[in-house]
Amino acid sequence: MTTQDTEPPAEGKVTLVTGASRGIGYAIAEALVARGDRVVVTGRDATALAEAVERLGADRALGVPGKAHDEAHQAAAVERAMETYGRVDHLVNNAGTNPVFGPITETDLGVARKVFETNVVSALGFAQQTWRAWQKENGGAIVNIGSIAGLSASPFVGAYGMSKAAMTNLTLQLAHEMAPGVRVNTVAPAVVKTKFAAALYEGREEEATAPYPLGRLGAPEDVAGAVAFLLSDAAAWITGQTLVLDGGRFLNAAV
Repeated sequence: MTTQDTEPPAEGKVTLVTGASRGIGYAIAEALVARGDRVVVTGRDATALAEAVERLGADRALGVPGKAHDEAHQAAAVERAMETYGRVDHLVNNAGTNPVFGPITETDLGVARKVFETNVVSALGFAQQTWRAWQKENGGAIVNIGSIAGLSASPFVGAYGMSKAAMTNLTLQLAHEMAPGVRVNTVAPAVVKTKFAAALYEGREEEATAPYPLGRLGAPEDVAGAVAFLLSDAAAWITGQTLVLDGGRFLNAAV
């Protein structure tokens, strides 16, 4: 019998996962439902979100469609969680965008603002909402989805990298202010095989994989497992940290 087999399920916990109709967000929601959580999932595409809820199980999942940067949507998602489940213990800020690929010296400032609004400001908005609705009085945990692009120079995705660096600092600010009741951490993946990151590996996967000592790119399940851990009691003494998930990529940083 493994440790996982003997650990009681997190029955009763409710997690809000943003940007969860597919990819990393969906994998996170799936992992949490599998261990006994109930989830509230968000996404821009109402049809895709409804399909995700059906796969997750309507008795364990609730979908609230909307745009992450919309403050009304942020409030509505948390309100629906409270109305339906009476609590919102955990928040996973996964929603993100990267609409530009090219030198940052040529990046349109309007696009850069959109990246920050979606990737960073929305995460703060959701955190404020869950804090006020439940976590301030009852505790919980938050995991922000960062990126290794925020930990070093990131050619051609500079605005995205800047936003993820800001996300890491947001984690520090929230971890400090929300302690001791709420733990806040970041996971920072390298390239994960999703539709979102397809431009970074499609048609050149062997080349893209070459710098990774573990011999492959990430899978959504790799991120989901780390997030599930950070939201669990097994991580009860971890806060304000950034967990890098890179298949050893940084080991070859100087090569």
